[in-house]
Amino acid sequence: MTNSCCSPGRVPPPATAEPSAGRSAAPTGGRGTDDAAMVTVPAGSFLMGGDDPDAFPADGEGPIREVTLPAFRIDTTAVSNARFAAFVAATGYCTEAEEFGWSFVFHRLLHPAARPHVMDATVPGAPWWLAVEGATWRSPEGPGSDVTDRPDHPVVHVSWNDAVAFAAWAGKRLPTEAEWEMAARGGRERARFPWGDELTPGGVHRCNTWQGTFPQVDTAEDGYAGTAPVDAFEANGFGLYNTSGNVWEWCADWFSADWHRQATRQTRIDPKGPPSGTARTMRGGSYLCHVSYCNRYRVAARTSSTPDSSTGHCGFRCAAEVP
Repeated sequence: MTNSCCSPGRVPPPATAEPSAGRSAAPTGGRGTDDAAMVTVPAGSFLMGGDDPDAFPADGEGPIREVTLPAFRIDTTAVSNARFAAFVAATGYCTEAEEFGWSFVFHRLLHPAARPHVMDATVPGAPWWLAVEGATWRSPEGPGSDVTDRPDHPVVHVSWNDAVAFAAWAGKRLPTEAEWEMAARGGRERARFPWGDELTPGGVHRCNTWQGTFPQVDTAEDGYAGTAPVDAFEANGFGLYNTSGNVWEWCADWFSADWHRQATRQTRIDPKGPPSGTARTMRGGSYLCHVSYCNRYRVAARTSSTPDSSTGHCGFRCAAEVP
């Protein structure tokens, strides 16, 4: 199994790529209005991590350990195109994909008009990731595509830095990895998915993942090829939608495969992750995940990417303190 269906990470663009005007930071004076639904996850302890035999050893899902958290609030859905558009309209914010001038698009989703904009930059072992000039949150499949017909789909092509900027504007923050997993589990201990251990109980799809033969054929038996609305499928026990599949979600933590193996207060009581690193943690899997290839739609699964990376299958949701 390989890691490349997850986040390819940002690679240097070809020398012919033209730099853009640069990214503008969110304004520091005042906050915006983001009235998206949030739920309060009560304080308590839960069993974090997994021991699934199909896990990628380098991901460091285990060991299963008891983690204790104070109460916190978290969005019921990932941030949608409409919410992100409101942020951009209010602040003039420019994402890092817009700054760099390109982002990664999955080959089967490339808009026909974007073919001339495919750059000469490849991901080793993952030719299905195309570096496309002009691919941004506004044009997820490259030039010619837009999000006007999917305001309720999750915003994509946003980096960790972009997600942090939105959260700050909204008076929120990104969830820690521990918060994300506790909320994603919805009160279920050691289940593979937010709804239990069976992927399609009774033959019913409960999340947006890949069906078919990756990376060429997605039969879309779950109803979606590419992203689904942020509130698609049934919510988990805490009222959160799509914590398995659809899009990867950025977490606040630096990524480490072994930091959490230390049985210390820092790793067990409201853990914030290691103090430094080179990549940020991502959770939840995406519409590209499949049991035969990248089965990271399991609730304990994790991966990472550099904070400036962006792709067509990564978004985020926000968290906040309890007032």
